[in-house]
Amino acid sequence: MTIKILNISATALILSFSYYTSSALAQELPSQQEMWAIIQKQQQQISELQKLVGKTEIAVAENKQQAANTEQMIEATVSAIEEGGLSSSPASSSGTGIGGYAELHYNAGQTDEIDLHRFVMFMSHEFNDKIRFFSELEIEHSIAGDGQVGEFEVEQAYLEFDISQNTIATVGLQLVPIGILNETHEPPTFYGVERNEVEKNIIPATWWEAGIKMSGKISENLKYDAMVHSGLKTPITGSKAFLIRSGRQKVAKADWKNTAYTGRLSWTAAPGVNFAASLHYQNDLTQTSAAPTSATLFEVHGDIKQQVSTTSELGLRALYAQWNLNSKETELLGNDVQRGWYIEPSYRYNLGNDRAIGLFARYSLWDNMAGNIIDTANKQTSFGLNYWPHQNVVLKADYQIDDHANITKNDNRFNLGVGLQF
Repeated sequence: MTIKILNISATALILSFSYYTSSALAQELPSQQEMWAIIQKQQQQISELQKLVGKTEIAVAENKQQAANTEQMIEATVSAIEEGGLSSSPASSSGTGIGGYAELHYNAGQTDEIDLHRFVMFMSHEFNDKIRFFSELEIEHSIAGDGQVGEFEVEQAYLEFDISQNTIATVGLQLVPIGILNETHEPPTFYGVERNEVEKNIIPATWWEAGIKMSGKISENLKYDAMVHSGLKTPITGSKAFLIRSGRQKVAKADWKNTAYTGRLSWTAAPGVNFAASLHYQNDLTQTSAAPTSATLFEVHGDIKQQVSTTSELGLRALYAQWNLNSKETELLGNDVQRGWYIEPSYRYNLGNDRAIGLFARYSLWDNMAGNIIDTANKQTSFGLNYWPHQNVVLKADYQIDDHANITKNDNRFNLGVGLQF
């Protein structure tokens, strides 16, 4: 830039000199003193131009740095959303962040009751740009202790390592990558007061284990998760024999005689259109030599949200999951096959200012003794609405109609709930 200015100045001097030369007959040439004054004036102009160029270059550099910082913030935010981060609150300048969620339920049916179902606190810490820690502490049913109905649990406590731009490794106590609700179950994120019965009794959400998980991108729209972890331990006798939900050890002095393996592929077919399939295997579901039972779980689901106007959205969730257990004991009991599925259409209308209202209906079927020759399926129909006065606060109301194989368990009821996350 400086060389160009000097060239311009030199050209100006030559033109000025030519002008004075060609006009010599009409006018005398400037004196040496006058010429020196002209040169000094032009040098002053050059200096002012150089200062202006310097300020411009500094401004350009600052703009580039601001753009880079903004891009990094956007990328960090997008990554947190895509990973379904534990907290919606950003980390503080110290690298430590907190968050949580809570839900209060009122059920009016066979038993009228109100229950602070869950109060959960998240805490995370970023050691550097490649190593992070996430944790979750949960109190269920308000109070825990000897003789109390509630529980106090550590649901997550794991380290996350960035292996490469597209690969992350997590080590510790973490949620198993299966289903829709198991990893994302904060109350503003799903319809209905209670979590659906299929993912509760078949998957069984909320299901966490200790282990190592690798997650990454195969392509822009295709992702994978592969986890090696501790496994279930189901009873082999009694009313809960070989029932999947009864096998959760919650990593509390848990037996690890048999390692379990879980893998998942997730495909984003289009914005708002997500499909996934998971496969889980455990060599012995009972963790004992008395009745060794190998087990395989296959699960597939779709989660679709599509804008139909600037203010409204149609949604559809559907899931199918099936366990196959291999042992003489499970064949005799009929729970060598345990399966379930549900379908849930919904409609959401955005009211503006982070407010929205949504309607849903859900039909569910699950059977933990599907290997029987008799009908042992449980069915449930639910419908209701969610109202979000804020995107992270929800009020819920629904009505459920039960049609269980064991009719004494039917509990047609009206449910109310309030939930939040932060």
